[in-house]
Amino acid sequence: MKLKTATFGVLAASTMLAGAASAQTTLGLWYHGAGNEVESRILNGIIDDFNAAQSDWSVTVESFPQESYNDSVVAAALAGNLPCILDVDGPVMPNWAWAGYMVPLPISEDALAGHLDATIGRWDGQVYSVGLWDAAVSLYARQSTLDELGLRTPTLASPWSGEEFMAALGAAKASGKYDYALDLGMAWTGEWYPYAFSPFLQSFGGDIVDRSTYKSAEGTLNGDAGIAFAEWWQSLFTEGYSPGTSQDPADRDSGFINGKYAFAWNGNWAAAATLDAGVDDVVFLPAPDFGNGSTIGAASWQFGVSSSCSHPEGAAAFVEFALQDKYLAEFSDGIGLIPSTKEAAAMTERYAEGGPLAVYFDLSKEQALVRPVTPGYVVAAKVFEKALADIANGADPADTLDAAVDEIDRDIENNQGYGH
Repeated sequence: MKLKTATFGVLAASTMLAGAASAQTTLGLWYHGAGNEVESRILNGIIDDFNAAQSDWSVTVESFPQESYNDSVVAAALAGNLPCILDVDGPVMPNWAWAGYMVPLPISEDALAGHLDATIGRWDGQVYSVGLWDAAVSLYARQSTLDELGLRTPTLASPWSGEEFMAALGAAKASGKYDYALDLGMAWTGEWYPYAFSPFLQSFGGDIVDRSTYKSAEGTLNGDAGIAFAEWWQSLFTEGYSPGTSQDPADRDSGFINGKYAFAWNGNWAAAATLDAGVDDVVFLPAPDFGNGSTIGAASWQFGVSSSCSHPEGAAAFVEFALQDKYLAEFSDGIGLIPSTKEAAAMTERYAEGGPLAVYFDLSKEQALVRPVTPGYVVAAKVFEKALADIANGADPADTLDAAVDEIDRDIENNQGYGH
């Protein structure tokens, strides 16, 4: 009899657990990191923890290759087949929000307290997305190179001026020790151009579009500051400081490490590999100041809620759960990107205070500027990329920028100002 009673108790408990599990509402999540085993392992771990921690929601993930992810989302949106939770690249988010693919994220400001500003995606005065990390670019150099060339080591508080930067490139070129003074990563294409190079334009005093209205690029991209930037940009290639658009991709990956380049303009995602390759005296320097401050790009991948989601409160619960410092730190240790909070950074191997990459958290906090927050960015970015590539290949700077402005403004007009 006791055996029967015990058995009944086990069966009853099992039935109750099964009922709780079946009561969970499934929330689909789409992610851009297919093929990245480390990223997938960490994300799946967060999902498992979330699903086990409460009885209301069960998140399931489907991953896509990054190259096809955005197209997959757009196609699904047009077909009305979006999942509940979307992974979205920070500068793309305003376009998806404007197009109706996403809705505001119902998350408390308290949950976002202490996060790097660029990890919070805002559009039209509301939060639409939030990221577990950010990415930053810096100027790579060897301290031994700076010492040998007699160059001042710039700091966040005192970056190189534009004149100092060009003098450094000139000294490296004159030394005859390098194939090129500077690696800009010209072998990379796509989003690298506006992310990595528009900060130089902004430091000159221009921008891709006029951020005061977002209604035109006229006078902002092709004004005096824009033309000065474009002429400087072209000089980097015509005067032999940097390889152009035909750069060997292998040199982008290892040219600085192998000593082909004195300096490299690269992201924190490559910094750990540089250290691991034995470049023990590498220093990560702030962007030069061409007259209007030192600026770097910001805003990486973030989570938000699709307009197809019937339970945005469940999606928000998952996002808030994923923002725990321990998960931010785990992602940072796993894929090398900047944790969203100082507390998470302190838990990591390389971004903690005194760590070899700690400077990147401060660079992101102090110098980062998000790309233009407008639905039209997705078009303007491609126009900007083409213009810079053409100028690097010898096109007239002023004429090229004028043509770029015409194309950007035409797109804005065709879309009735994108709601601005």
